[in-house]
Amino acid sequence: MIERTIFNDEHQMFRDSVRRFMENEVAPHHERWEEQGYVDREIWTKAGENGFLCPSMPEAFGGAGVDKLYSVVLMEETARVNATGLGFSLHSEIVAPYIFNYGSDEQKKRFLPKMAAGELVGAIAMSEPAAGSDLQGVRTTAIRKGDHYVVNGSKTFITNGWHADVVIVVAKTNPSEGAKGTSLILVERGMPGFEKGKRLKKVGLKAQDTSELFFNDVKVPVENLLGDENRGFIYLMQELPWERMQIAIGAIESAQAAIDWTSTYVKERKVFGTTVSAYQNTRFKLAELQTEVQIGRVFVDRCLELLLVGKLDTATASMAKYWCSDLQCKVMDECVQLHGGYGFMWEYPIARAYADARVQRIYGGTNEIMKEVITRSMGLGAAK
Repeated sequence: MIERTIFNDEHQMFRDSVRRFMENEVAPHHERWEEQGYVDREIWTKAGENGFLCPSMPEAFGGAGVDKLYSVVLMEETARVNATGLGFSLHSEIVAPYIFNYGSDEQKKRFLPKMAAGELVGAIAMSEPAAGSDLQGVRTTAIRKGDHYVVNGSKTFITNGWHADVVIVVAKTNPSEGAKGTSLILVERGMPGFEKGKRLKKVGLKAQDTSELFFNDVKVPVENLLGDENRGFIYLMQELPWERMQIAIGAIESAQAAIDWTSTYVKERKVFGTTVSAYQNTRFKLAELQTEVQIGRVFVDRCLELLLVGKLDTATASMAKYWCSDLQCKVMDECVQLHGGYGFMWEYPIARAYADARVQRIYGGTNEIMKEVITRSMGLGAAK
């Protein structure tokens, strides 16, 4: 394997610590979390105590002030044990950066330290029943009336939605202006009219507390506006490259985990008196998958190098998101096949990872939308 030069010794020490945490505090409980439909709230405070939440936030706001590669380590180690119930990366590297990059000093001081400690869980509410990847189609409104906004609408497929204490709500503050009238509003647990719907039952990610959110005349102080009014769509576009890279990072590590599980399984499982690994088809198939995952990892690592110096563009991040998630699903399918009938049994990690992987091609913008983004960067507009 090609040595990964983007990580240094400090990153590796951090990885060892995260790996122990995942193996001791997360993996033993994940099956139970899948059955109950959400992770225990206690795991959030444990992660905070260990410095595993919001590590890239400055120390003044409760973080460790380290580079984003520490967060990458967390994402990879989470994917390695298929701990898909944890919403840590969304909390730490999507919600917290929005508040840090666009929030007021008061908002940063009020939310970020508690998010880093695991005392507050963050979520972002973009998707709606009639608006998924198309953020311009958002119908939720936040109309200003004096010193507050009145928020009305509904959101769905919201990760961390059931546990969430603070939600960044994408809403129209000027509905007649379309995308140009979009703002980001911080809605907090306990605000009258803010209700959480049922936890959604999904094909995979069964331990992740994905839920519906409803806003019925929720009065939100104007101080909870994130950034400037009517600039929400611009903020969303600025953060998308990093958000999509997170999906690519998890996809590659998850695919590698599947190959590792399968390589172990085929050396032990016997068919017609010999191990499955003795068959050329098995060995060649795993060689092909490992090669493709290695290619994907090199690409992801190069994207991370660009990200660290502020040069990762939206089109390249979209390439990584779509290609790596497509590859992840391909690897899962092939590895299930090599497991035979046992690959379809929920007790085997490959079965759960197979189910969990499918949504990677949908959220964060569907892979079809990713291809549209890429073609536009090539100067290929849609036919009119």
